[in-house]
Amino acid sequence: MPFTPDAQLDLLFSAELVPTEVTKQLPSELHMRPLASTDYHRGHLSVLSVLTVVTDPGEEAWRAQFEAIRAAPRTYYPIVIVDKPSDRIVAVGTVFIERKFLRGLGCVGHIEDIAVDKSQQGKKLGLRIIQALTAISENSGCYKTILNCSDSNIPFYEKCGFQKKENEMAKYAPTERAQTPRL
Repeated sequence: MPFTPDAQLDLLFSAELVPTEVTKQLPSELHMRPLASTDYHRGHLSVLSVLTVVTDPGEEAWRAQFEAIRAAPRTYYPIVIVDKPSDRIVAVGTVFIERKFLRGLGCVGHIEDIAVDKSQQGKKLGLRIIQALTAISENSGCYKTILNCSDSNIPFYEKCGFQKKENEMAKYAPTERAQTPRL
């Protein structure tokens, strides 16, 4: 499949928000951009599967989720790195902006779902995703950017400029409950 340029894609947000100081550090055969409405076919879910079990909801449901995210402008910023020769996604990550009543109505950027295809690991793609998402967060006016990670990933995120701070807590919904959002 030939590489599809940004101008031919329905991107979730403007590609101009992806910092060029990060994209120019990628090898020439790779391209970083916002998530596109057709990325279901470029392996978006298969890259995410390096993180956890990913159930394929089908293209129609994936596209509905894309449109739901688009309906919250200036909130979600998922980005991808595409291998140009194959036009396949090889790395992903998202930052979402939480608007607060604290800190003078400040904002916090939350980085989520950083994943790099196993065949592309060790090439600093995770670092580039983190750098781009952090820049998007800071350029959105966030006073801090935070993320959760396993203990084994702490050294990687420290290399990205993050500091270990406090603890994460989680309470999972009962498994017998429907997994589909009711909103």
